[in-house]
Amino acid sequence: MKAIMVMFDSLNRHMLPAYGCDWIHAPNFKRLAQQTAVFDNAYVGSMPCMPARRELQTGRYNFLHRSWGPLEPYDDSVAELLRNNGVYTHLVTDHQHYWEDGGCTYHNRYHSYELIRGQEGDPWKGQVKDPEHPDMLGGHRAGNLIRQDWVNRQYIREEAEYPQAKTFAAGMEFIRTNADQNNWFLQLETFDPHEPFRAPENYRALYPHDNEGKHFDWPPYSRVTQTPEEVAHLRYEYAALLSMCDAYLGKVLDMMDELNLWEDTLLIVNTDHGFLLGEHDWWAKMVQPFYNEVSRMPLFIWDPRSRIQGVRRSSLVQTIDLAPTLLEFFGAAIPEGMQGKPLKETIASDQSVREAALFGIHGGHVNCTDGRYVYMRAPATATNEPLYNYTLMPTHMRTMFSLEELRAATLAEPFAFTKGVKPLKTQANSQVQYHSFGTLLFDQLHDPQQNQPLENAAVEQLMIDHMIRMMKDNDAPIEQFQRLGLV
Repeated sequence: MKAIMVMFDSLNRHMLPAYGCDWIHAPNFKRLAQQTAVFDNAYVGSMPCMPARRELQTGRYNFLHRSWGPLEPYDDSVAELLRNNGVYTHLVTDHQHYWEDGGCTYHNRYHSYELIRGQEGDPWKGQVKDPEHPDMLGGHRAGNLIRQDWVNRQYIREEAEYPQAKTFAAGMEFIRTNADQNNWFLQLETFDPHEPFRAPENYRALYPHDNEGKHFDWPPYSRVTQTPEEVAHLRYEYAALLSMCDAYLGKVLDMMDELNLWEDTLLIVNTDHGFLLGEHDWWAKMVQPFYNEVSRMPLFIWDPRSRIQGVRRSSLVQTIDLAPTLLEFFGAAIPEGMQGKPLKETIASDQSVREAALFGIHGGHVNCTDGRYVYMRAPATATNEPLYNYTLMPTHMRTMFSLEELRAATLAEPFAFTKGVKPLKTQANSQVQYHSFGTLLFDQLHDPQQNQPLENAAVEQLMIDHMIRMMKDNDAPIEQFQRLGLV
């Protein structure tokens, strides 16, 4: 048996043909939907990039205990568990966060890995002189990240030089080399279509439009202040990059046809989260509550055992289900601490694996859905306190914890999932005023665009009950209940 995961970053469900979009050029995503089970109620768990990947590895929620960071010494890693059970694991990725301080323990869990350089502001090429670049509109991150990105762009001109193209080429090389071997898992993961939305001209030509303004392919993480024409332009830039993703997905599907891999190969096509492109008058993610454009993700799975294809699955599933799904497929034991469930029977017959799902970001709203209603519980006060990080890997995204943070750290009592180990407890600061958005409740049956918050005390209480139960199941620290006003 073999398994391939093709993972994109910031892949928008609502911009794919299988989920109702009729203007994006994505014939291979349409083809994928005809070959797989398509999940209509797949949700993220923890946001953003590396918290989502910790959930992918560990099969349990991250965001109630810790923000961005590496795998912990007490974590169960699906890559390592497969490795220990005789399954060869290989990672090919251009997702640069894996080789920063806050992601440095993930890729070493695989037997082998190939890291492709050059995405976003990856500190790849060295240049002392400031690079030339056009007058730009937006840009949510100032300074070195944007500067480095424009240094990198000088080395990425032809399509074959793009990190995504190199990533898929390396992944397909692994597939072809090992197609006649058994017991392997390939995670083929590209940073695209994450911002900046830069694609070769042949993909941009699919979306002709007038753009007389400043260069704009990197949106700010803020409210929309741009003109309707500028908003439309950025959506077309995202669409072009998505069409590039579609083209390279098609190469993998072609190879599965050529090598007859459908007979014995599990295929998962997924993402970590979506991205706001002006919906709800916002750009991006993380700053605002997690509307469906961000939290409701696309998911496609082919299981060669049931051979289910071209069907829809309505059961509520999450990122945390992917690790146990892989373990079950290869016949490996699923650790007791994993909260996710294997999706074998959900793929085969739409068997339900949960009543409700939690999702959120550390220090933000805690969100809950039962598939129909989405409840977004805001912090009870503007100070958003108390809030702590619990970790034995004290790093942020690109830096280690400061000495001030570490001097104030204490040892907390073990959680259910830390295997008797006491983690460090440090004060966490939520820099976003999530409290100002308030608590929101939406009925997706009657308001699928989440434009009209619902006032219904009975439904709210039902969702609160789900939330409290799942937080307790996750062994959430008491202060998470306190800051949400749930105690």
